[in-house]
Amino acid sequence: MAAYAIVQASGKQFWVEENRFYDFDKLPLNPGDVFKLNRVLLVNKHGLLSIGKPFLDERCAVEATVVRHLSGNKVRVYKMRPKKKTRKTFGSRPKLTRVIINSIVTVTKVNAACYL
Repeated sequence: MAAYAIVQASGKQFWVEENRFYDFDKLPLNPGDVFKLNRVLLVNKHGLLSIGKPFLDERCAVEATVVRHLSGNKVRVYKMRPKKKTRKTFGSRPKLTRVIINSIVTVTKVNAACYL
């Protein structure tokens, strides 16, 4: 069974696994930078389930590397006022940062309040 974690990043919650790619909202980092995600909500590693209240201890973290920056799919918004012949189309492409998850670091000491 692969280790996974649920982390909070870019205002959203992500189910992350080791050696997989994820797209977060643009981060102020350069490609190749290694960083840690400290807002970990849940970790399941080797069958040990850790649940935070709401977050786990600051020693539990997810290490990630920035791969590149990219633009997401175009989102179009179409506004029309019926019977007025008024139409407007807006579009935007969200700026994203692609990261790869290197490892999920957990606390080695088993705490009854943290583990089930």
